[in-house]
Amino acid sequence: MRVTRSLLMLLVVAIAAAGCAALQPTPWVPVAAAPVAPAMAPGIDTMVYGSAAQRAPVTAPTPVEGRGLFITAAGRPPAPQYAPAVGAKPYTLGSGDRLRIVVFGQDGLSNSYLVDASGYIDMPLIGPVLARGATTDELSSRIAGKLRQGFVNEPHVAVEIEAYRPFFILGEVTQPGQYPYVADMTVETAVAIAGGFGPRAYRKTVTVTRTINGQQVRLKVPVSFPLRPGDTVNVQERWF
Repeated sequence: MRVTRSLLMLLVVAIAAAGCAALQPTPWVPVAAAPVAPAMAPGIDTMVYGSAAQRAPVTAPTPVEGRGLFITAAGRPPAPQYAPAVGAKPYTLGSGDRLRIVVFGQDGLSNSYLVDASGYIDMPLIGPVLARGATTDELSSRIAGKLRQGFVNEPHVAVEIEAYRPFFILGEVTQPGQYPYVADMTVETAVAIAGGFGPRAYRKTVTVTRTINGQQVRLKVPVSFPLRPGDTVNVQERWF
């Protein structure tokens, strides 16, 4: 009876030991984690703009002749950029400009002349001279060339602008109309001369109509854009 009880106790101890062994945790072995591919974990850029394969390649903006804004080759406008070369060209004369012309040694020819509606000035001896579209240096050469034709042997002619032709401002300003041009004007200056923006004016950009190479073009420009004599500024109405 004692032997049987001892065997039974040994069996219980063996079973208990086996159970404890089964409950021992499996030793931890580090495993190298594979990097997550970008396609498996899209970020904000991918969700908003599409994957790299879906996004169109970025191209440098290409200027479009006669426009204030650049347009990309893909046809989508980038952040607004404005054509700076328009204001960098030499000033050309036009109807309404008043000129001071001096012919050295010829007091009878030295005087103030107005460029008329046809684009000409009318001088004694030589008659009408085309001024529209010419710079002051080009007009000086034209006058000297005509004076050499039997009037003055070696003419020396100086031409300077005495008063610029006016500019025009239309749309959502307090007093639209025609105003004298002053040097170094910007759109903001023109708006101030016209009494300021109207209550419904869109104040970020305006439309400027300008004659370039004999053709009128429309430019969408900011209020810091430099104006030229003869420009027409149109202040648009805002929609909200």
